[in-house]
Amino acid sequence: MAYIFQSIADKGSAQGITPNQTSEARGWYRDQASQLTSRNVSTNRLMNDKKNVVPSLVVRDIGSMFMFFYDPKTKDSLPYYDIFPLIFLIGFKENGFMGINLHYLPQYLRAKLMDALYSTANNNKYDDSTKLKISYQILNNAAQFKYFEPCLKRYLWDHVQGGQFLKVEPKNWDTALMLPTERFKKATKSTVFKDSSRGF
Repeated sequence: MAYIFQSIADKGSAQGITPNQTSEARGWYRDQASQLTSRNVSTNRLMNDKKNVVPSLVVRDIGSMFMFFYDPKTKDSLPYYDIFPLIFLIGFKENGFMGINLHYLPQYLRAKLMDALYSTANNNKYDDSTKLKISYQILNNAAQFKYFEPCLKRYLWDHVQGGQFLKVEPKNWDTALMLPTERFKKATKSTVFKDSSRGF
C-alpha cells in the first residue's frame, strides 16, 4: 500500500474506524487526508507502490480509481491542466481512455460527487472486487452526478508519463479523494475550482 494510505489506515485502525462502511467513517478518512499539504505528499512516492502500479488499463478496470502522471498533447492551448490526475475510469476511446478527474472539483464538491458515486458500487466489500458501475451515459442522465461535468477528461496512451498507473484500492478511495495531489499547470487550483464550481 502506498505510504500515505498506509499511514492514515494505521491511524484509523488504531481508533477502530473501518474505511467506507459508514458516512462517519468516510468523513474521518477524508478529514485526515484534507489536513495534509502538497509538501506532505510526494506523488513520486505514491507511484512507487509496486503492489498496485499497473502498466496499462483494461476493460475490467472501468469503475476503478487511478493516479498517474500525464503530459497533455494540447497543453499549449489549454487554459490549465493537471499533470497528476486522480480518475475513475469510465471507458475507452481511440488511442486513449476517458476518466473523471476528481481534482478539478473543490473538496466539498468532490465529497458530494463521491457520495453519489458510491450508490453505483457493485458491492460493499471495498476490496479488489469493488468497482463503480458508471459510464458517460449513466453520469449524464442522473442529476445526482451533475458535478462530474468539469471533471470529464480524455487521455491519450502515449502522453501517460512513465507508462504506468497506480490503482487506488477501494478502501483508500476517501483518502485519495482529499489528498492534495492535484498538480495544475498554467493556473492556481483556486482558479480551477472557481471555474468548476460555476452553476453549482
